Amino acid sequence: MEIPFAASERSTIGVEWELALVDQDSGDLRQVAQTVLDAVAPIGGGEHSHIKQELLLNTVEVITGVCRTVDEARRDLQRSIDELRAVLEPLRVELMCAGTHPFARWTQQKVTDKERYATLIDRTQWWGRQMLIYGVHVHVGIEDRDKVLPISRAMLTHYGHFQALSASSPFWGGEDTGYASNRALMFQQLPTAGLPFQFDRWSELEHYVDDMLKTGVIDDFDEIRWDIRPSPKFGTLEMRICDGIPTMSELASIAALTHCLVEHYSRELDAGRELPTIPPWFVQENKWRAARYGMDAILILDREGSEELVTDDLARLLTRLEPVAADLGCSSELAAIAEIALVGASYQRQRAVSKTHGGRLDAVVAHLVEEMREGRPVLHRT
Repeated sequence: MEIPFAASERSTIGVEWELALVDQDSGDLRQVAQTVLDAVAPIGGGEHSHIKQELLLNTVEVITGVCRTVDEARRDLQRSIDELRAVLEPLRVELMCAGTHPFARWTQQKVTDKERYATLIDRTQWWGRQMLIYGVHVHVGIEDRDKVLPISRAMLTHYGHFQALSASSPFWGGEDTGYASNRALMFQQLPTAGLPFQFDRWSELEHYVDDMLKTGVIDDFDEIRWDIRPSPKFGTLEMRICDGIPTMSELASIAALTHCLVEHYSRELDAGRELPTIPPWFVQENKWRAARYGMDAILILDREGSEELVTDDLARLLTRLEPVAADLGCSSELAAIAEIALVGASYQRQRAVSKTHGGRLDAVVAHLVEEMREGRPVLHRT
């Protein structure tokens, strides 16, 4: 089968941000997504174009339009969040984002009444019902289909960096899992989720999709839930690695890192240079290390098996990308990546709050709600 790749302006950017709906008083999840969606729908004359439903009724997703800068995407997301808050405040519901809710029970969550979600749960059963998780997806426009797979393979060399920076799911069902990102390892249990195959040619991807359709594994391309995937209908490369990101400032920084890396590798292809790759077994190990150890992970950097602490490699990467960031108008957002390493990623901040409050996870939820409102990390000193 042929998979057409939509025309897309180079290095445009779009962001999808999944948000939890939590009770103001208890911090537990509230199943009010449909009420919220019904309330915002008239704003856009039908279903609101930038506020969407998700698998569970405790979740809404805010998405941007096609943007040219990270700042434009940030402002687009903020408009949707402001609209949501106007509806949520009378309901005594707050917005929160993290890879998982610290103490909510998956057995108590309700699935959105939609055929595709019912089909997913029917097929995946126990694992599907446990998908009480939240993520961030960043799309970057690629103007030439032949660039998509080489850039995708190159982005895998930075998989662990994105996982560590965004890791925000240390707790699951009221327990500390010992992982920085429990979400990363849970989500890959779904069919077609997890690490992508490293195809060399577009025809290989087409053959794979044809096989998946023919054997009934998927009904359409969007059911391929890889951590990095082409998005043919948008003409983008979609980065789906990240845990739910708690603050706007961190989201903007990680979006900027994505934006700059894709453009950097696009320029390398234009110059006729070969892009870096890393064997699948090293990518798999990096995913596990970053999910387990977060910002303390020692990552495998190349085909030769060179290793380095993620924060040390990030410092060099940021310097290398400075000229690209200047051209894309996101220098300040990219530079703020260093602040995540300085103040701690979300999983580290959550654990610090839990320790300060004697293990109380409702305090962790309150902290995440506060960070969402502030739009930046909040440090609580003992």
